[in-house]
Amino acid sequence: MNAFWDTFGGAGRGMIDFAVHLYRIVHLSFRSLYWIFIGPFKGERIRWRLTFVQMVRIGVNSLPIVGVISFCVGLIIAMQAAYQLERFGATIYVADLVGVSITRELGPLITAIIIAGRSGSAITAEIGTMKVSEEIDALKTMGLNPIGYLVVPRTLAMIVVVPCLTVLADLFGIAGGFVLAIYNLKLPFLAYFNETATAILLKDFITGLIKSGFFAIIIAQIGVYQGFSVQGGAEGVGKSTTASVVSSIFLIIFADLLFTTLFYSTF
Repeated sequence: MNAFWDTFGGAGRGMIDFAVHLYRIVHLSFRSLYWIFIGPFKGERIRWRLTFVQMVRIGVNSLPIVGVISFCVGLIIAMQAAYQLERFGATIYVADLVGVSITRELGPLITAIIIAGRSGSAITAEIGTMKVSEEIDALKTMGLNPIGYLVVPRTLAMIVVVPCLTVLADLFGIAGGFVLAIYNLKLPFLAYFNETATAILLKDFITGLIKSGFFAIIIAQIGVYQGFSVQGGAEGVGKSTTASVVSSIFLIIFADLLFTTLFYSTF
């Protein structure tokens, strides 16, 4: 009987903890979006200098790794597709598979996962260290709202930069398919280009950008929430940083599933 109550009691406590964390994250997200989209009309100031600094850290500094990984993924998809399509003499359709899969799914997903691991963790570690060293309390003492000073610049930078990185990831991924098709499959450049342009529709590109925008909000909000939740000094910073990356990747994939289901049934 004790084992029964322990099992269900642990499950119940876990569900309550999850609900509490979910409520806090949603509340933080609404406050952040309020400061970004409504606050400026009510006299709240967006700190653009800090926002541009975050854009450079998140976007410009992440471009090499996003480009290289996207290019390699494009090559891998083209190789796997060519392996199957060569049997039917339909290697030209490698262009369709690479272009559509990159723009609709893999471009936004790969970019978001890279940014979650690289920048989301950095946000958590930075804010967590500030909390441990009581710098956030100092900001409040100085009359600065932590949401406006810490959260808004990072969230706004994510919303702007992640879709831009997604577009570049799409281009690098498609370029990887181009390289394999031209140098390995010996397909004419113009034929592959025309097939890619025919296969990729505007809705494919737009759905990828919509996903990347929501992924950006997830990464930013999970990062700052875990940073504000740090407890226990340096060890707590490490635990929250790990939790930030794991939670972000899980929610990104779950959100991708929801959006893919929605777009599949809609379009």
